[in-house]
Amino acid sequence: MNSYVNTAVGALLGTIFVLMSVSIASEGIFHSEAPEKEGFAIVAEEAPAAGGEAAPAAAAVPIAQLLASADAKAGEAVFKKCQACHDGTKGGPNKVGPNLFGVVDRPIASHEGFAYSSAMKDFSKGSSEKWTFENLNKFLTAPKKDVPGTAMGFAGLPKDQDRANVILYLHTLADSPVPLPDPKTATQ
Repeated sequence: MNSYVNTAVGALLGTIFVLMSVSIASEGIFHSEAPEKEGFAIVAEEAPAAGGEAAPAAAAVPIAQLLASADAKAGEAVFKKCQACHDGTKGGPNKVGPNLFGVVDRPIASHEGFAYSSAMKDFSKGSSEKWTFENLNKFLTAPKKDVPGTAMGFAGLPKDQDRANVILYLHTLADSPVPLPDPKTATQ
């Protein structure tokens, strides 16, 4: 072999050595462990079987009864799903969605400085409708079903207890929270 071939093979082997060394070093520096627990799962709605209708939903429990056994601390944990798009602090910013401080009993589509979708404006009936406990419960079950055309991309909270916990937590995010509904007079 001549010296040019030896030089080329040496350069190739040297380059491979440097690249492998950098790869091993960067793997050691930037290695990340798999998380112990997933952040949160996005639940997708299943379509009914072809040619068949969806099974009728079980009788819904009135939100007043669910709120009687709800836990605001658990609601705060579930609310972490919402924090990607909503802020819950007093005077906090609007994000992808409006600020939710004082949302319970606030007129729908009325938070100042937020550009609501036309579907949400129509649903609010000129902001004459309010975010009552019942409206929040129905909306949070499946936002796109309750307000077709809403820009809110969240699939919803299918579990009654999760919704009740979040609504109770949202209820606490106010200077003077409205009274909770009486579970004894609740009807569905």
